[in-house]
Amino acid sequence: MFGTTSNLPPRVDSWLDRPAHHHWLESEGQRLLAFYRASRHPECGFAALDDDGRLPDDAEPDTMITARMTHCFALAAMRGEPGAMPLVAHGVAALKGELRDATHGGWYGARPGPKTPATKQAYIHAFVALAAASAWQAGDEDAETLLDDIVEVIEERFWDENEGRLREGFSRDWSEDEAYRGGNSNMHATEAFLQLADVLDDPKWRARALSIVEKIIHRHAEPNGYRVVEHFDSEWNEWRGYNHDNPKDPFRPYGATPGHAFEWARLMLHLEGGLLRHGESVPGWLLEDARGLFHRATELAWHVDGEPGLIYTHDWDNQPVVFERMHWTLAEAAGTAALLLKRTGDEVYEVWYRRFWDYIDRFMIDRERGSWWQELDRYNRPSSEVWSGKPDLYHAYQATLLPRLPISPTMARAIAEGAL
Repeated sequence: MFGTTSNLPPRVDSWLDRPAHHHWLESEGQRLLAFYRASRHPECGFAALDDDGRLPDDAEPDTMITARMTHCFALAAMRGEPGAMPLVAHGVAALKGELRDATHGGWYGARPGPKTPATKQAYIHAFVALAAASAWQAGDEDAETLLDDIVEVIEERFWDENEGRLREGFSRDWSEDEAYRGGNSNMHATEAFLQLADVLDDPKWRARALSIVEKIIHRHAEPNGYRVVEHFDSEWNEWRGYNHDNPKDPFRPYGATPGHAFEWARLMLHLEGGLLRHGESVPGWLLEDARGLFHRATELAWHVDGEPGLIYTHDWDNQPVVFERMHWTLAEAAGTAALLLKRTGDEVYEVWYRRFWDYIDRFMIDRERGSWWQELDRYNRPSSEVWSGKPDLYHAYQATLLPRLPISPTMARAIAEGAL
């Protein structure tokens, strides 16, 4: 189904096998970690940095950023990064403290204040689970109770055993259930569940991840020509018109998001690897669907407007909607190309792997002020239509690790076992 033709010379060595490329990835990862140390909020958790890597005077702790930073610094700590473990402890303290709802349970999206939404979102809780698992694996003494708490909330509030997927959102006291179901939150739950399965040695979480993937990707994306359906109503009917009037939403944009196709594909390879590693039944469609998602995303998103780069979204007629290029999309594309190359040996993924990193190196990396530009416009100039500042370490840092790690186990467990 998928071609193997490329413009590489025969029997070319892969960048994945070259020490110089590993050194480049390591150097870039270290540069990112150094930049994002400044996101430590002096009072609580972590907050978004501006373009220059400064914490604005009015910066407020953010739960998603805190969880992502805690996860990344936990990985760094296990790799021997001096100063990383205190940052993990700082993140765990915030997630156990002001960012948690001590009255009703669960987590706010940010430190409570006049502008803080009162809802409880599955998306946020998936990252809290990822952070708790990584921090516990790294040896933070307070992470165990955080891990117990987030697992309990997921079990009691978000996981729907009948549907085999997560509910999306609730009011603060859990009395009202949002009439929406999301692919994005379930995708990050898949990531968290795979890590929980490895860190806790509990196959239940792998089975739940498989349930999510089967229902959202194999049941919906595959019949839709490997275009990921992002939005559903409360009965899990496809909601294709959702946010038509708000196409640049950073979490729930209208249409299909090619970056999520790459991310789902990567997670499906981790899932397949975990099932194989533990001698569990592996559906044959996992690899086929992962490849389908990757190739469809490159077809519909790469260079489709006459300029290099991957667009943010397209509609159901496959026409671009939001032309901006997001840093996370390129990071996920590069990581997924690496894993598909490892899994299949197909040199077409070597071509894409090099192409993505060449693009990142040319356009995304900000060597003057640090980190990566979070967003570029359709002409590859810095933009802030969807995201402003440089709030995020998570995608870029993981992109420097994934090519050097095995497909299974997941990152926290693999690094703890000395894989990198």
